[in-house]
Amino acid sequence: MIEGTETPYRPSARRLAREAYRRRRARRSALIAGVSTAATALVLWLVIVSSPGWERTRETFFNAHYARQALPEVLKGLRVNLELMVVCGALILVFGLLLALLRTLRGPVFLPVRLLATAYVDFFLGLPMIICLLIMITGVPALRLTGVTTDPLVLGGAALVLTYSAYVSEVFRAGIQSVHPSQRAAARSLGLSNAQAMRYVVLPQAVRRVVPPLLNNLVSLQKDTGLVSIGGVIDAVYAAKIITSQSFNYTPYLVSALVFIALTIPMTRFTDWTTARMNRRQHQGGAV
Repeated sequence: MIEGTETPYRPSARRLAREAYRRRRARRSALIAGVSTAATALVLWLVIVSSPGWERTRETFFNAHYARQALPEVLKGLRVNLELMVVCGALILVFGLLLALLRTLRGPVFLPVRLLATAYVDFFLGLPMIICLLIMITGVPALRLTGVTTDPLVLGGAALVLTYSAYVSEVFRAGIQSVHPSQRAAARSLGLSNAQAMRYVVLPQAVRRVVPPLLNNLVSLQKDTGLVSIGGVIDAVYAAKIITSQSFNYTPYLVSALVFIALTIPMTRFTDWTTARMNRRQHQGGAV
């Protein structure tokens, strides 16, 4: 070989054969998956359309006229759901993190605080969301408290924050407890206080580890914003209900459901991508 020149890399015949085999197997798997999916969809379609009540069901739930009539109103009401998701999501993250920190405080002097935070989390974890919404939307105005709003949108959002903060606090607490105690000990040996060790060492690691479950909670929150319609808030669900009550056709409900699904699927796929990315970095020895 002449000095200063490099021989171009050429994969061996065995490697080329192995890669060709993997490509053939991938194509074969994709073909089988496509055929089986198409066959399953065809069978389901034939079962549905051949059922005795299919014509009536199609007219009641899949009416194109009422779908076109409902879509603009549903999209107009969807703005309320999106606003609730953004505002309540931010408040839930802050309040949930605060609850998690209160539950992880050390020392006997903080026992009352830990007990109160634990009681709050246990209560709202066990309280069904629909009951919490009913209590907030109908119970708070009944008290006639001075200076307290009776707006069902605000009260419904408060119910979402109260309930979801309990779930999110458990996610944060799990992330904090997953950080090895040696991390805190190392921070303390460097002269950091407990609060500084939590802020600069434990929390950054904990938050990165719980990003996927937090995104899953956000997906659930986006769906549950539709429950505020029980208080009369005209969101996407209530807009569909109004049209349904006028026509006695349930196609607007299906339109509302499809709109929520269209929002949820990208968020779910983003959560899956984030989880897979973090898993790859962990397996490769990179930072989480």
